[in-house]
Amino acid sequence: MSNLTTTQQHFKTVTSFEIFVSSQFQGDVNAICWHRELIGDYGEIVSAFQPTENITVIDEKQLVAMQLTEQGQLARSIILNDLQLLKNYGASPILNLIKCYERDDSTSFFPTDVYSFHADSSPINTDTFLCTYFGEPSEILPNEFAEKKVLVTEIRNELKMNFTGTEDEFENYLREHFFDLHYQAKPNANVISLGIGKLWRLAVDSPESKVQPCIHRAPIEKNGEYRLLLIC
Repeated sequence: MSNLTTTQQHFKTVTSFEIFVSSQFQGDVNAICWHRELIGDYGEIVSAFQPTENITVIDEKQLVAMQLTEQGQLARSIILNDLQLLKNYGASPILNLIKCYERDDSTSFFPTDVYSFHADSSPINTDTFLCTYFGEPSEILPNEFAEKKVLVTEIRNELKMNFTGTEDEFENYLREHFFDLHYQAKPNANVISLGIGKLWRLAVDSPESKVQPCIHRAPIEKNGEYRLLLIC
């Protein structure tokens, strides 16, 4: 796995939120990173919750009401500022505390959960924003290292075994079940960790997009460790 100093041609690094939201995707660049070193104790915020669900949404009122040390307060101020910046931009950010995501049946030969490399899709022009404050970070796969799984002969043939209909109906079936949005890494692929504290903009598969969608996945969480993730 690479770090943020390699494969730079696939993403752009910026130093302010204003440049972050105004920069354009172009060429092979379909991800933009606001690179910053965060201060504060984000683990303290995670430890303050006792979630009963695999995914817990933390709203701003809960965050503000938390009794935190000075380092925890610093972390909270950064998160609240990120939420406000994105809201002012017109996005709808959500802060999630994640134990794990729902996974497809382990017997499925074609999982379509978020642990699989996938592209986000939208009928309108939009981007995906995310930032991991604590826990395992998300990953992206440069498009040159990715194969769309429905175009792999063996996978396509197995999908057709459980389908009866015309070729056009089959293509609709692939879209309806989101099979067409999932990818597999080529041998020796350079997977990029998005790191901790970096705010990312990822290109989405949408009608007006001028670049390929950014392929990404959720990481496998460490046993017993939650992730604190902003996403919209």
